[in-house]
Amino acid sequence: MTLTDANRFREARPRGGIYVDLPNWVRDDWAYVVVRARTSDKVRNLAIRFNLNEEPPDPDSPGVNPFLYMGDAAAVINDGAVQTYLLRADWSGGRWEGPWRQLCLWFFAEEPGSIDVLSVSVIPKEANYAAAAVGAREEVRNNVYRRSLYTHAPGSIEYRVRVPEAGRLDLALGVLREDNPVTFRVSAGLEGAEPEALFEETYSDKTSWAQRSVDLAELSGQTVTLALEADADVPGTVALWGAPVVTGAAVPEKPNVIFYVIDGAGADYMSVYGYNRRTTPNIERLAAQGAVFERAYSNSSWTKPSTASFMTSLQHSVLGGYKNWNDPVPEEALTMAEHFGRADYLTGVFVANPNAGTLSNLQRGVDVMREGWEEFAYFGPEPHKESSRYLHEAYWRWREAYPGAPYWVHFQTTDVHEDFPAITPFSGLYVGPEQLKTWRAWNDSLRAGGGHWIYGEAFDSTGISRVEFFTLHQGLYDETMAHNDYQLGKLVQRLKEIGQWENTLLIIAADHSTRAAMDDMGIAIEDSLPPRWSQPILRASISRVPLIFVWPGHIEGGQRIAQPVSMIDVLPTVLDLAGLPLPEVMMGQSLAPLMMGGSDWEPRPVILDQFQWDQEDEVYRGLIEVVDGRWGASLEINPEEPEDEEEAQWQRPMPLLLYDLWNDPMALNVANEEWPELVEHYTEFLEGQWAAHQALAQRFTREGDVVLTPEQLRTLRALGYIQ
Repeated sequence: MTLTDANRFREARPRGGIYVDLPNWVRDDWAYVVVRARTSDKVRNLAIRFNLNEEPPDPDSPGVNPFLYMGDAAAVINDGAVQTYLLRADWSGGRWEGPWRQLCLWFFAEEPGSIDVLSVSVIPKEANYAAAAVGAREEVRNNVYRRSLYTHAPGSIEYRVRVPEAGRLDLALGVLREDNPVTFRVSAGLEGAEPEALFEETYSDKTSWAQRSVDLAELSGQTVTLALEADADVPGTVALWGAPVVTGAAVPEKPNVIFYVIDGAGADYMSVYGYNRRTTPNIERLAAQGAVFERAYSNSSWTKPSTASFMTSLQHSVLGGYKNWNDPVPEEALTMAEHFGRADYLTGVFVANPNAGTLSNLQRGVDVMREGWEEFAYFGPEPHKESSRYLHEAYWRWREAYPGAPYWVHFQTTDVHEDFPAITPFSGLYVGPEQLKTWRAWNDSLRAGGGHWIYGEAFDSTGISRVEFFTLHQGLYDETMAHNDYQLGKLVQRLKEIGQWENTLLIIAADHSTRAAMDDMGIAIEDSLPPRWSQPILRASISRVPLIFVWPGHIEGGQRIAQPVSMIDVLPTVLDLAGLPLPEVMMGQSLAPLMMGGSDWEPRPVILDQFQWDQEDEVYRGLIEVVDGRWGASLEINPEEPEDEEEAQWQRPMPLLLYDLWNDPMALNVANEEWPELVEHYTEFLEGQWAAHQALAQRFTREGDVVLTPEQLRTLRALGYIQ
């Protein structure tokens, strides 16, 4: 296949596609697409798409196309040898209606090139289970992922269990094929005695989980052999036991933990942080009962790197940087969910952004995870942002199915993340109906040539006022913030009504600020140094986020803490407050001493970074930055050499940019000329940080164990990254 202007998409980078017609398959029956191909040209990535050529049912509503627009992807190896690419047949975005009629292999390149595709094959899901008679893996039905056990019928999985007071077994039943029903049984027996049947059901719906509860109360206090048995007419049929958990009525000693992330929430636009619109009255009331960090930063500028960092307390560069949209968090890096799961917490994740879920492999170690887009009203002619309501409903269904404690839960809402109007009665708070019509017309005109982004020149060509557009746009953002705040208030009120609030540790935070959520819309308020695409992450519009801890009776209310901290500190803080062991390797530090009156906390510079792997040159390119009291500095690592003047205008004129955050809190004016000695100091400091991060990254490589040198170990200990 040759990528040319004739067959590529109308974007800056050439893209080409090979389309394979399929005989109306059921996509859920298949696990992987395997592609064998070779190229020596500058083809960058291979992705898969589903039913990409189907026409929308309503030509006037392109948002409801019946195709899946995002599948798995991999970087293409350009050595001329035949390579095999194993791509998951999962999807993460778009809609699905009807059978799988077409597979598209989608290639990305920097310039026209050729690639030889030798074969394309698809592996059925049953192959995932062929290696073992029993096993464990994450399974998904209707966007609900569960940490699951599987067995081949006839077969059983047995455990020795001491049944707690008022014990119960909560689990879900799942199958792979509707034409092979499975009979599920649960039995329990004392040592030396015949097992007693407690539950039996035949199930055949492969699209959904069947949530069930088995009463173990009559066995309270006894140690029994608990057997999960499966039988089927067809030997070898796979049976799935989704998130089986035994719990009791005992009151937990440890707190329940709710980690509530408002995706794209900028602290500057929340009334709890002094914003002049009352966007967060419920969070204000909660903050009065806990501790508010005034200068909290996200460690990266967008969801994928930021979430991976705060879930592991490791910087983005240590986790391997960005290669593709489905980069997983390395398995060697334990996530917050895994830490709490190992401490016998029930674990749940409810996210509306797949970058905070499966695209980063953050379903790993989670009992139940709800992820999805369609139900969160992203599509349709009148899209509204209600992710918080849908996620809360999913959370309460989880708690009804798994009422045990203690539990840890991660929310990540997207109410404020895009420029859609809020629902009634929040729609219209700040933008009236006629203003909304005006904004929509302006928005369509400004995005006509830029797609997702609005470029500054679009205002010049259309004559639309930057300030007037921004004012309306900000009003829509504020309305969705008010809606999310309202839903959070309802969640807390219900916890109070059922008597669980007093034993709940609530953390309210964000993964990045407003700019990544709603872009800067070409507003000409930013410094011309640097250009748009290499602006520092440390700007408040990019990284200043809310960070609030509330734990009734434990964290003193009314605290406003001014020390600069970052989201990478959340994991050690939450583990510390819950009385759980801290990881050996972490780049954040516990903030508990700041909130609880301890003396063993020392201020550290806040580090921000994000990197992308340049496959052609085999180097990481990106930014590493520091907020150090009064000063902020942003260093570009491995900047590309511009090929011409047009390309040069998009790049920085110097590697390090220095900002005086006391006198320039928005970081709009570079202070390099006034403070040359600090430019030298922070250049050396950040280069040292980059070297340390690269050394630490070896601990999380997929190439096997790497032995760090004594010098590397000394550096990492001096930075506080390892114990």
